Formats: sequence, structure tokens, C-alpha cells
Amino acid sequence: MEKVIGALWAPPGESREAYCVRLLASLPQALQAAGARRVRINLRDAAVAPGEALVQQWQQPQQDAVVQFWLPSSNARFRAAIDAALAMHSARFTLWLVCESTIIPNSAHSPVPGERTWGWSQASFISFSPAMAREAAIAHWHSHHTRIAIETQSNFEYVQNLIVRPLTDGAPAYDAFVEECFPPQALTNPLAFFDAVDDKTKFDANLAAMMASCHAFLDFARGDIMPTSQFDFAHLDRSWC
Repeated sequence: MEKVIGALWAPPGESREAYCVRLLASLPQALQAAGARRVRINLRDAAVAPGEALVQQWQQPQQDAVVQFWLPSSNARFRAAIDAALAMHSARFTLWLVCESTIIPNSAHSPVPGERTWGWSQASFISFSPAMAREAAIAHWHSHHTRIAIETQSNFEYVQNLIVRPLTDGAPAYDAFVEECFPPQALTNPLAFFDAVDDKTKFDANLAAMMASCHAFLDFARGDIMPTSQFDFAHLDRSWC
């Protein structure tokens, strides 16, 4: 099985909120019928609108939704039904083949089938610094930054997806997609985000450690980071192997 990450853009004239409603109503079932498994959708809906200050933007316009799923093969020859379903649900979509690494599984607030997961999810399309070789950037990410992300944040789910290759023409040249889930208060309270409520000293230390690590291997000019609502549809699977 191969994991695929997709970015979706809403049709012109359709509000983001209306688009989110439409995606939830039919996209999971359409993807499942086309052969996708473990479908997950991340939506920029009204529930995460208060976290707009957290958005970092490269793409113009920026993605309106993210979809994640698994396929027996992501080869274009066997992906026609998937692409057709995504085309029916977007003005534009791009896909990447990724290698998933689950750093923190969500055992604290497990997804409820078809419902919004507790808290919120930070969906991050990131690029490595052009000043570093790819191997060096990955080594820093895995050997140093992963520990920093665990120790300095209130994340209760943390999944790294290293991009193997783009699957569609014109896909932005990201290096990875990261999903991290946080408690509701972390959407608007930086101290809650950095696991330092009522502790300014701890907040300052955690923020400094995180920023130092990020600046060491990321290209901030080529990233798209956005708060989202996570919806998991793994329950639609009839079988999994």
C-alpha cells in the first residue's frame, strides 16, 4: 500500500464553508468507492477560523482542504477513478506520494468515525532549506527537530510524511507534509500551543528552541501552514491489509 496526500482548491465563487460542507457530504465515499482506504480530510472550516493568525502562505491562492488516503498503487494507470473523484470535488487538485512516520499516535482523543476530531489539526506543507543537502535536512528533522516538537508543544498527534515524489503536474515543490493535533485553546493561545500555560519562562524557552530548530532546516518562503479540522473516515473501509 502507498500513502497519498492531496491538496484541494475550491471552485471560484464557492465559499470555503460551503465547499467544506460539500466535501464532507460526498468525497470520502467517492474516494472509498474508487479504491482509497483510510481516508482522512482536513478542512479549513469555521471551527478553525479563529486561528487565522497561524497561517503561513506560499501558494496563491492557498489550499482550501487536504485529503489523505492509501492505495494499492499510486501509479497514474491505476489512479484514474481517484483523480476523477477529486476533479469532481475541486477546481484544482495536486497529489504527492509520501512515506508516513507516526511519531505520536492519537490515543488521547481518538477520532470518532465521520465526526470532527477533538481539538484541531495543523496541516503543514514544508520545504527544506536550499542551503542544506536533502539528506542533511532529513537528518536534522529526524534526529533533532522531532524531539524538539515532542518536548515543546502540546501536540497529541504528530505524523510526518516525507514526500517521495509528486503524482500530478504542477504540484508545488514541497519536501514534506506534517500533521499535528492540538487542544482547542492552542488555536488562539500561544502559551497553550507551547505547553506552557501560566508559565511564561517555559513558553519563552520552548518557543526559542522550536524557532532555532525550524530555522536550521526549513525554507520559510516555501511553505503553507494552516489550521484545519480533522475528519477521519477509516470506518468506511470494508477490508484492510
